[in-house]
Amino acid sequence: MEYLEFELPIKELQEQYEKACQIGEESDIDVSNTCKQIEKKLAETKKEIYKNLTPWQRVQLSRHPNRPYTLDYINAICGDSFLELHGDRNYKDDKAMIGGLGKIGDQSYMFIGQQKGYNTKTRQYRNFGMANPEGYRKALRLMKSAEKFGIPVVTLIDTPGAYPGLEAEERGQGEAIARNILEMTRLKVPIIVVIIGEGASGGALGIGVGDRVLMLENTWYSVISPESCSSILWRSWEYKEQAAEALKLTATDMKKLKLIDLIVKEPLGGAHSNREETFMGVAKAISKTYGELKDLSPKDLVEKRMDKYSEMGVFKG
Repeated sequence: MEYLEFELPIKELQEQYEKACQIGEESDIDVSNTCKQIEKKLAETKKEIYKNLTPWQRVQLSRHPNRPYTLDYINAICGDSFLELHGDRNYKDDKAMIGGLGKIGDQSYMFIGQQKGYNTKTRQYRNFGMANPEGYRKALRLMKSAEKFGIPVVTLIDTPGAYPGLEAEERGQGEAIARNILEMTRLKVPIIVVIIGEGASGGALGIGVGDRVLMLENTWYSVISPESCSSILWRSWEYKEQAAEALKLTATDMKKLKLIDLIVKEPLGGAHSNREETFMGVAKAISKTYGELKDLSPKDLVEKRMDKYSEMGVFKG
């Protein structure tokens, strides 16, 4: 188990607890009371730390190396019913963007999302979850297929941004993202967007237009990362914590600003601390949200989606 800097008090107590239990097992000394006291203190410390997380700490949790990624959610939610589909039928198959058909219960969905890697080799293979233009074109191809067969779309967002390389720009990165945003506003099937980790910049927006936008509790959604914001405004990464505060990028801030529709609760300690509970929570939220959208006609869906985004950022003095 890896611990972040602000989680070090939890790590110390956890180690004390394990050591005390080990002493009890290896000797005749009764340490049950000591173990209970440490366990109680551990629970209190966890509650105290995770109840008062700063925006920057939530950003750190969203990037936790043990946090589940898109394929973890899809495999847990859909099981053997998931059929991955590949390629944009134009250039190649982007490994940073995955998609395919899967079921939650008896209902079929088209799942699309960015996929990060677990170690150096898979991170390079997945391009660190940063999609190229062909990734966004693949996503659009799958959405159009879903529309053709009346299948709802679920997008899972977890990316530090679209790939900013020269070759991506040469192949039309900006156009691919803009095209997706345009086409998603008028897609005639329900679209449910779930932010499961980092939701950064146009990389997230390229698959982020939906009838309902859900965010897990310890995720973020912003036009720019705190580090990049800090480097632009202060010419240094040292002010990333201030930038995270100013950007209003947490789920709570986004809900307050009416930019998202629902916050999905995470287990105490983050999504990685109890994966099964997290997967179950996301599956329930998707099914419930689809239940609210399934009876709307294609015309109503598109009209409501257009209205939803048109109203964003309008303030009356």
